[in-house]
Amino acid sequence: MARLQNSNAFNGYLFILPTLVGLAVFQVYPLISSAYLSLTSGNLLGAAKWVGLDNYRLLFQDSKFWISLKNTGYYTFAMLLPSVAIAIALALAMNQKLKGIVFFRFLLFLPTITSSVAVSIMWMWLYNSEFGVLNQLLKAIGFFKLFGIKRILWLGAPETAMLSIIIMAIWRGLGYNMLLFLAALQDIPEVYYEAAKIDGAGAWSRFWRITLPLISPMTFFVIIMMIIGGFQVFEYSYVMTGGQGGPVYSTLTMVLYLYQEGFQSFRIGYASALAYVLFALIMVLTVIQFRFQKAWVFYE
Repeated sequence: MARLQNSNAFNGYLFILPTLVGLAVFQVYPLISSAYLSLTSGNLLGAAKWVGLDNYRLLFQDSKFWISLKNTGYYTFAMLLPSVAIAIALALAMNQKLKGIVFFRFLLFLPTITSSVAVSIMWMWLYNSEFGVLNQLLKAIGFFKLFGIKRILWLGAPETAMLSIIIMAIWRGLGYNMLLFLAALQDIPEVYYEAAKIDGAGAWSRFWRITLPLISPMTFFVIIMMIIGGFQVFEYSYVMTGGQGGPVYSTLTMVLYLYQEGFQSFRIGYASALAYVLFALIMVLTVIQFRFQKAWVFYE
């Protein structure tokens, strides 16, 4: 019996061996390697020289780092509440038992499965200040005449560039978040709503006292994933600003700055230090959320 159990255990380890090897090669080794590189002056053009914590000291004295941190924080937290609120509203609408509702769910989810690069290019055309659809629409309804302006430089002005990217990101992520909230809504027992109706609770009261508490675990998950994804945003800013983070660094995010330092300036050591600071920030924010979830997340 013991020999059979050992044989089964050995076979089990053989099955998971490819996954363990892949994890070690593509996850563990890069983490250890980048930790070492962050303590060196390593670059793609020469040998790495040990510099200790100098990269981290330089990082916190770097004005572009603080600009990228501010932009990343603004992007992440500005899109958080609108994304969650609109996704919940759409999930409530898509939770109705109507003919053809599945088709509308598919339409809402379609942007999520579309390439982020393709979405960025499409929105660049929409935002075009000369012949973009948005400016043409605003002109047609008299918006420009009302405020005495000729056009809006959506991606060409520091005041509106990041906001334009945020609007696009909210639009693209709605379908995915809607689907998660829809799953949470369909998991709520109907008997709760029936009992509330018998007690005389109105639609708003049922939503506030039943729906929101029971979908709070999913809300918590969505918020965590959005914050993690927000701090890792790269492709939107890269594609829509030509990789520069302009105008005037207004769309320079932390990952874009990391890319510029690592693959344009070839400062691999400095970029690795930036990556570890980003990792630490995400970790701290995640721990804080888990620490305070008991105050508002309801588990049955």
